[in-house]
Amino acid sequence: MELTQTHLLPVPLQTAWDALNDPAVLQRCIPGCESITSAGEGSNPAYEVAMTAAVGPVKARFKGRMELTDMTPPRSYTLHFDGQGGAAGFGKGSAQVQLSPEGPTVTRLSYTATAQVGGKLAQIGSRLIDGAARKLADEFFQRFAAEFGPAADEAAALDGKPAEQAIPDLAAGELRAHGAPPTDYAAPIISPAVQPRNPWPWIIVAAVAVVAAYLFLHHGA
Repeated sequence: MELTQTHLLPVPLQTAWDALNDPAVLQRCIPGCESITSAGEGSNPAYEVAMTAAVGPVKARFKGRMELTDMTPPRSYTLHFDGQGGAAGFGKGSAQVQLSPEGPTVTRLSYTATAQVGGKLAQIGSRLIDGAARKLADEFFQRFAAEFGPAADEAAALDGKPAEQAIPDLAAGELRAHGAPPTDYAAPIISPAVQPRNPWPWIIVAAVAVVAAYLFLHHGA
C-alpha cells in the first residue's frame, strides 16, 4: 500500500518541528499509542512502539521498531518501520516526511508512506487499508491543530477541514462498502508513556494496527 497526504499546520515551520518533538503534544494527539521508548541513539535514532487500535469491541495490539534516517531539521526525514501483530500478521515499510513554510504562520507537512503486509493482513483489500489509514491520519492532524487554539481554524479552513470536526466511525464507511454493518469506534487508549525525541514514528504503525482491528472484526463475527 502507498499513502500520500499533505496537511497544513497552523504554526511556523520551527514551531511545527518542535511541537512534533514534544512528548506531551504527541501524547494528546496520537490515537491509540501506548508507548514509544528509545531503542538506541546515534546518527539514526530508533524506537520501540506499542500501538492499540479499536473498532467497536475489537482491539488489535502491535509492537514495532522504528528507525529515523536522512534527518534534516526542521525540514525532513525518512522513517523505516518493522512491526508484528501476532496472529494478525506483520507490516513493514518506510515514509518520507517533509515540512515547508506556507507563509509566516503556516507549515505544510507532506508525506508518502509505503508499506507491505503479510499473514492475515494481506487478505484485506487495499481500498479498506488506505481508507482506514487516511482516517486515522486525519484524526491526528485535527488533534494537533486543536493544540494551537484559534490559529487552528484558519489553517484548517485552508486545508478544507474544520479544526474541531469530529472523526466519524473508522469502520463504518469502509465496512458498508464490503457489505458489513457499521460499528461504533471505541476511543483510543493514550498512555503517558510517550517519550519520543523525534516526530512521527507512528504513521505506519497506526495504519497497520487499524487494519488488524478491521481484520478481527470481519473474521470474529
